[in-house]
Amino acid sequence: MQRNKLFRIATIPLSLEKLLGGQLAFMNQYYPVLAISSDNKRLERYGKKEGVKTHHISLSRKITPIKDLLAVWKLYVYLIKEKPLIVHSHTPKAGIIGMMAAFFGKVPIRIHTVSGLPLMERKGSMLLLLKWIEKLTYHFASQVYCNSFGLKSILINGKYIKSKKILVLNNGSSNGINTQYFSSSHFSKEELQQKKEELNIPKEDFVFVFVGRMVKDKGINELVEAFINLQNASLINHHFSLLLVGPYEDDLDPISEKTKKCILENPKIIFTDYQDEVPIFYAISDVLVFPSYREGFPNSVMQAGAMGLPSIVTNINGCNEIIQEGKNGWIIPVKDTEAIFYAMQNCLMNQQQIIDMASYSREIMTSRHEQKEMWEAILAEYQRLEKELTNS
Repeated sequence: MQRNKLFRIATIPLSLEKLLGGQLAFMNQYYPVLAISSDNKRLERYGKKEGVKTHHISLSRKITPIKDLLAVWKLYVYLIKEKPLIVHSHTPKAGIIGMMAAFFGKVPIRIHTVSGLPLMERKGSMLLLLKWIEKLTYHFASQVYCNSFGLKSILINGKYIKSKKILVLNNGSSNGINTQYFSSSHFSKEELQQKKEELNIPKEDFVFVFVGRMVKDKGINELVEAFINLQNASLINHHFSLLLVGPYEDDLDPISEKTKKCILENPKIIFTDYQDEVPIFYAISDVLVFPSYREGFPNSVMQAGAMGLPSIVTNINGCNEIIQEGKNGWIIPVKDTEAIFYAMQNCLMNQQQIIDMASYSREIMTSRHEQKEMWEAILAEYQRLEKELTNS
């Protein structure tokens, strides 16, 4: 049987959709691609959209030792049968299960991409456990990619992995950004005004936007508090709204009940829940506010930049690799409500600066993070590893 199959695995299909949209279809031109994840119905829909085969395995984002070991066994049996050349995993749970099964299944090329470290916000015994799992994942992998230079430094300096085994491709990111899709040129003034009316956002309002999961680690508690403080500031007479685009995740990392109540009751805070298509939400906005505690290489900041929006971001890896202070946004301390407040206040009081930043924000994305270039870089890595295998 020909051993040139490429298997890509993530814990949930949403990660495949949002982290790797379009990439598997591209790779399918060069390798027979199969996507592995949980949630069979959604996985099948994703497979049809990308034009690739799929295989369902029950995976949970929570720590479930018995179910996880069963998943390793099932995947191991499947890999023994199918004999792929490459298994490439994304997300922590799919990483440990995918790399372990591939190692024992003697898959020649085992790649894991690190796109963030949840353990950075953990303490005590849970931190020790997650560190051990992370190191084990890298041990079973034959190659590790990291989607930001800052994250790579954290892993090497923290002795998670040796430098010779980890790479950052191009300028960072796991998938790049489709700058043709994320472009404000797709929307007329009439369409934008209609969308604002649907969301009950006044025409004259300056719009701050957040796009992502509505969880504590994204800084939502601090963002909402800063916005309310901005509303209460006596020196601010501008009209402005806060647009929140993304789903709550109450089972893993919930925001506070106080914050939820504020979102529900404040008429100037608009919550949309999860959206399949997000470009128009950027298009009706003026500035992205992304006060995350930890990231790999944030898609939201790239998307906003491609749409011509400057961003307020925290000083963490990924964010501080995209944003250049005062040129395409502002970098503030982590978990600092007051810093968010002053950054947002600055935007309201210097709106011409926002306009001036628009073209440069997009230029950064088109020149450094174009999606097709990232796909070609990953393909080149696959082919390099395959060639090394053949020559060994």
